[in-house]
Amino acid sequence: MNDMPKDEFEKNGYMLVDWISKYLNEIEKYPPLSQVNPGDILKRIPQTPPTNGEDIENVLADVENILMDGITHWNHPGFMAYFNSTSSGPGILAELLTAALGANGMLWKTSPAFTELEKSMMNWFRQMVGLPENYWGIIYDTASTSSMHAIAAAREQLDLGIREKGMTGRNDLPKLILYCSEHAHNSIDKGALTLGIGLDGIRKISVNDKFEMIPTDLENKIKEDISQGYKPFCIVATVGTTSTTSVDPVDAIADIAEKYNLWLHIDSAYAGVTAMIPEMKWITKGWDRADSLVINPHKWMFTPMDLSVFFTRKPDILKRAFSLSAEYLKTNQDSEVDNLMDYGIQLGRRFRSLKLWFIIRYFGVDGLAERIKNHINLAKEFAGWIEQENDFEIMAPTPFSTVCFRYNPGNKNEDDLNKLNEKLLEKINESGKIFLSHTKLNGKFTIRLTIGSIRHERRHIEEAWKIIKTTINSSSDC
Repeated sequence: MNDMPKDEFEKNGYMLVDWISKYLNEIEKYPPLSQVNPGDILKRIPQTPPTNGEDIENVLADVENILMDGITHWNHPGFMAYFNSTSSGPGILAELLTAALGANGMLWKTSPAFTELEKSMMNWFRQMVGLPENYWGIIYDTASTSSMHAIAAAREQLDLGIREKGMTGRNDLPKLILYCSEHAHNSIDKGALTLGIGLDGIRKISVNDKFEMIPTDLENKIKEDISQGYKPFCIVATVGTTSTTSVDPVDAIADIAEKYNLWLHIDSAYAGVTAMIPEMKWITKGWDRADSLVINPHKWMFTPMDLSVFFTRKPDILKRAFSLSAEYLKTNQDSEVDNLMDYGIQLGRRFRSLKLWFIIRYFGVDGLAERIKNHINLAKEFAGWIEQENDFEIMAPTPFSTVCFRYNPGNKNEDDLNKLNEKLLEKINESGKIFLSHTKLNGKFTIRLTIGSIRHERRHIEEAWKIIKTTINSSSDC
């Protein structure tokens, strides 16, 4: 009636580590994008659970036989579709230790090392990206959660009694308005939906030809809403938008936020890690004026999903929005410590800071920065190849490691170009060698190539360029 015996655990553990090592070493034998059809994997899985136990060896064999065809391999160097979530060796080992310890960091008392390591890692990370000492940090799962907490804190700062009275059945609440770029991530919309702001309470601010938010349009929208009797309360600026990785002018936006006493949140989930690189410090201009900021190490710091770092200058307001304790959770140390459950919707919390501890110590800040810098250089080199071709065009600046481009042979209208590039992307992904994604910029179908995997080498970028050109030359549709 006990757990797996020690000898069996060790045998299976070594077997699994060997499998992982072999998988990562031979990952390029798989297509980066799964080629199965909907329901293919479901058909292979028995409809009823086993009555008797099975050997882990059999389960692992079925990982190969049943699941692997349906895996899109985010760790594959041919995966260039989205911001890479790649697992480094130290990060994988930290996940193993996290599972073994099984710590739940809801209270300081439920694992003191959990809370205090997270506090230390936030201090380390704050220094790595150059935030001032007055920023307090906490780890959530994803940027969607981090940004939602920022919006909740912004709402709480209004002191409208929403914590006590809610937002329904009241005639004394003004309509709350949140502002973000038209290129902001849709997690901002979801956060506003979750918190009762509603889609009608979100103002999408127009962008310039570099896809950066236009501050004058932002201020005009705020003035218009105030004149209508509405209550502006939050601005979200993005440093590294999802479609193009554009950078909103944070300093100018901060001027407006301060003028109208609005909470300023910065979504730098993708690009924030580049602040470790001296030449990229320009992205942090105005960061010290933000009320909150999010960066995702699981996007571009080789950290296994999931780990999102959230900083705020106003942890007291964040705590006021969420702190709620039952009698059985009260301890004698509550007045001396941070109980991390008080700063968000989660009661139970995974020991995510172990991943940062392992990764930062293994690679070092310089090692991480050099790898990220190399990705930026590779992206700029790829963008240069695009610019040298008469039949291709760059569709947006390349400040980081995402290149937006399209094929344009010059003899088609915009509708035909959209269909042409959509077909081209489909055929590229069908190759089973690389996986790219798309966006639409000013109505134009745009192909995106993102570099950010710890396994990306120059040869992979060269291969991607070769596949793109070969696909065009071999396809009658192109």
